Amino acid sequence: MLETRVIPILLLKKQALVKTKRFRKFDYVGDPCNTIRIFNELEVDELFVLDIDATPSRCVPNFKILQEIAEECFMPLGYGGGVTSLEQAKKIFDIGFEKISLNSIVFKNPGLVTEISNHFGSQSLVISVDVKKSLLGEYFVYSHSGKVKNSFSPVDWAKQVETLGCGEILLTSIDREGSWSGFDLELVSQVANAVSVPVIAHGGAGNLDHMSEVVRLSKASAVALGSMVVYQKKDMGVLVNFPDKTELSVALKK
Repeated sequence: MLETRVIPILLLKKQALVKTKRFRKFDYVGDPCNTIRIFNELEVDELFVLDIDATPSRCVPNFKILQEIAEECFMPLGYGGGVTSLEQAKKIFDIGFEKISLNSIVFKNPGLVTEISNHFGSQSLVISVDVKKSLLGEYFVYSHSGKVKNSFSPVDWAKQVETLGCGEILLTSIDREGSWSGFDLELVSQVANAVSVPVIAHGGAGNLDHMSEVVRLSKASAVALGSMVVYQKKDMGVLVNFPDKTELSVALKK
């Protein structure tokens, strides 16, 4: 197992996997269960599935597809998308997922973070924090798949959700997501230095150097990968893959 976690992020839309770019344009990349079988073979340590359609469509989690995914997957699994109650969270954990991610619902019902954390433990709860930079260079937190701008800075929001009881923060730069251009090191550094819970950097990874930078320079506790694990290379076709673990171990040594 790698010292620094490297977590593939799979985006679920309806019953298919897609890959977005800056939370907008998306391409079909495959079937969830087939993709997970490949990650099993590649001995990936952890995996996260985010349903990007559930909240905008006001749908509950697709428990049927989550059951199929959990039955296929041999590694620890996390899920986010459309969870709005403790009962839904319990059903997802009962299916076999180890972690749940909350995002948009927290702005409406922050008490749900504390409720789930108290019931299942903070280690089971990840808060997704999606961030865009304004034309004036200010960072703002967005919800509802990047469609709704909130008044919080990422640092203020990260501190608040930590106080509520979350165990990790999945920090995504919307501007970098799907770009292959590297992580927003300033953003990750600001948040990682403001909270004591682990911060998972997401959005922009294009090579091992990008991953090394965000861990060494910005103090990310873990790295999440999207495009790098579903495409051959930038602007090339779909190929489910995972970086060589020996090379990763060297690149991510703190």
